[in-house]
Amino acid sequence: MLPIPASELNGSSALGPYWTFYHAVVAEQLRRWLPARPCLLLDLSGGRGRWPVQAAGAGHHVIEMVDFRRPGPGGPYDASANIRRVRADDLDFLPDASVDAVVAEERALSLELMAESTMEEIVRVLKPGGRLLACVDSLVLGMAIMAEQNYWEHLCQTGTGEVMLVPWPDGSITRCFSSVQLRELLADAGLEVEWVRPRTVLSPSTVDHVLAADTRALGWLVRTELDAHPDDDDTVGIHLVASARRPG
Repeated sequence: MLPIPASELNGSSALGPYWTFYHAVVAEQLRRWLPARPCLLLDLSGGRGRWPVQAAGAGHHVIEMVDFRRPGPGGPYDASANIRRVRADDLDFLPDASVDAVVAEERALSLELMAESTMEEIVRVLKPGGRLLACVDSLVLGMAIMAEQNYWEHLCQTGTGEVMLVPWPDGSITRCFSSVQLRELLADAGLEVEWVRPRTVLSPSTVDHVLAADTRALGWLVRTELDAHPDDDDTVGIHLVASARRPG
């Protein structure tokens, strides 16, 4: 069902080459997605990613929201970049229609079990024409985690359209989405969905085989992944990624 055990999802151990590829895909996808002109971008990844530094390096001004309920060291931070970090548990500090783009990477919407409320706030602060890039846990991942924990009786309930909340071995809970559910979440909040797709479709074994033969092939693998455009295919991949726009 899933070539990546839940225990490997921290990006370490034997799957290190795959995660190098995975993060290269994320960086290139963000590069392609970011607006061509400098804008004000809100990052909701909780201080766990490199996206603010990448966006600031591309000339954008970034507000990085770090949830005080999940304290941690945060991601890389360049004090000279156009990045402002804000610790908050909601978006009340932002006025309506105040940001040009929102990035919710690092499974941010899956960690918010009431993602509908979060989406309402995202739409509120987006300017008309503003865009959202979001990454969530997939049903494939949720089913694999439950199978690893022998929750077989719950697996038969998947695919019914109901909200799927999955307990992780560390005690946390994630909300997993099908492509249809993710589209509904975005559309119900008032966004126009541009696309929904798996973050990666290439398997770890494929990535390892190619990189073992030629370490310079990483760029080719990334381009192959992003140019495949497997929209709405939620039968593969641990994460789904979506791009959506506020009308106007």
